[in-house]
Amino acid sequence: MSEKQRCDVLLLGIVVTMDSNDAIIEDGAVAVCGATIAAVGPASELRRQYQATETLTLPRALIMPGLINVHTHAAMSCMRGLADDLPLMTWLQEHIFPVEGRLTGEMVYHASLLSMVEMIKSGTTSFCDMYLFAGDVARAADRSGMRAWLGEVLYDFPSPNYGELAAGFAYVEALAQRYKDHPLLNITMDPHSVYTCAPDLLVALKDKAMAHDCPYVIHLSETADEVETVRKRYGKTPVNHLEALGLLDGRVIADHCVVLSAGEIDLLSRRQVKVAHCPESNMKLASGVAPVPELLAAGVTVGLGTDGSASNNNVDLFAEMDMAAKLHKVHRLDPTVMTARQTLQMATMGGARVLGAEREIGSLEPGKKADLIVLDLDQPHLTPMYNIASHLVYAAKGSDVVHSLINGRIVMRDRQLTALDEREIMARANEMSRRLTGMG
Repeated sequence: MSEKQRCDVLLLGIVVTMDSNDAIIEDGAVAVCGATIAAVGPASELRRQYQATETLTLPRALIMPGLINVHTHAAMSCMRGLADDLPLMTWLQEHIFPVEGRLTGEMVYHASLLSMVEMIKSGTTSFCDMYLFAGDVARAADRSGMRAWLGEVLYDFPSPNYGELAAGFAYVEALAQRYKDHPLLNITMDPHSVYTCAPDLLVALKDKAMAHDCPYVIHLSETADEVETVRKRYGKTPVNHLEALGLLDGRVIADHCVVLSAGEIDLLSRRQVKVAHCPESNMKLASGVAPVPELLAAGVTVGLGTDGSASNNNVDLFAEMDMAAKLHKVHRLDPTVMTARQTLQMATMGGARVLGAEREIGSLEPGKKADLIVLDLDQPHLTPMYNIASHLVYAAKGSDVVHSLINGRIVMRDRQLTALDEREIMARANEMSRRLTGMG
């Protein structure tokens, strides 16, 4: 008998690979060596082939790729429930912007950690964040062990972080240099939106995105009011304004994209722009319903995002999947649109493609990074199970996730975080809330 190969972790259960063949292995296993998936296959074969330092299994385990949240404002966890049931511009200008003016880097660090605790505990392993004090978000992400794409939001007016715009360019340049070789953190260039950024700023940040070969992340066509404001100012819609500036291409991640014409959908497809769909935030702020079925039919890559906890009010992608599928069905009065399979794809491989990381994450395949989660199916709400994709989208909850690995490292074992002190982080957040509202 040949000697067994060593691996760090062997996971046993139903394996949902999300690969190009949609392979599901009923009695399967995943072998993890270092940061990488070494093998995926039947449990009997991998047990014979590998000697594991640690084996993770449950009576009814489901192993799948970690979820990928393509649009967050992690630090906005400290504003959860602060200003609800308001129109977007009222919410932003009268409530969120004033509170953000009181933020410090240390506050952003601790509030971001709170979102990372929530994301890990609900099955997310990668996220794309745009916010203030991005260096402190990066510091939190590094501590958490999560995989992240991070950017500092720039706009025409002074920032609570860097002050005047010239300092903002220096800030993002320093951030890009600092994390250019980090194994888990990737820096992005992030103009806030067309209506808060002059054309020169939009172009200058795109030049930086090109120079650093990184994504260009922007809120785009989120509301009808935004579209009308931009049309009055520039004579074009936000999408066509970016096109006229020569900015639309495959490195653009357009967040929301709620208000689009058929011609704009075709343009986004031809320019290979990626879209971050945030249904719960769009519903709560009454922004509208993004034309996601039409975007997908046109060949546009779409991922799923939660937005921030001030407008959602959570960062749970299992909840987001459930809402995304149902929203489009009721909006179009068609139960066949946004199938469970399509929705699950958006939260895994779709998200990986949005971030340009489909060769590394998004599916369970040998050679890819070991970003995966294990769900406990031994639950009343998951019994019986006829269709796995249906269960994951319509029945599973973030709290069903028991184990989580990112880059081969176990960041949650038996619902207990291994790198973060959950109770301490929650206590810090409660203390911060009193300072932000002037009560402490």
